[in-house]
Amino acid sequence: MRKRIGWVAAVCALVLPFAMVQAIAAPKTANVASTWDLSMQGRRGNMTQTLTIQQDGEKIKGTLQGPRGSSNFEGTVKGNAVQFTIKRETPRGEFVMDYSGKVDGDTMKGSARTRRFDIDWSAKRRN
Repeated sequence: MRKRIGWVAAVCALVLPFAMVQAIAAPKTANVASTWDLSMQGRRGNMTQTLTIQQDGEKIKGTLQGPRGSSNFEGTVKGNAVQFTIKRETPRGEFVMDYSGKVDGDTMKGSARTRRFDIDWSAKRRN
């Protein structure tokens, strides 16, 4: 019986530190499920759009509503890093904008990239 208790204690002493390091090292996924006011500088000045996000763990989906209509998107949140892609059909073909940024509480900041340009964006969570 004592040998068994000693063996279990030895295994726990070896495994427990690794489990604790993993728990401490794993970044907590930011909660971005909400409605956000997303702003960026356009050719005609500041443009604000409504970003609505649903979240399931690290997966996100939702809509971006702006002057050119509404677009659905899918993306991810890993730690405080957020990424999503908007695709719109236009008279000139498909328009794709890849958003990436960082979440800091009730704000997000990042950049959006298309084939032709990059643009900075920021978002503030609605209360």
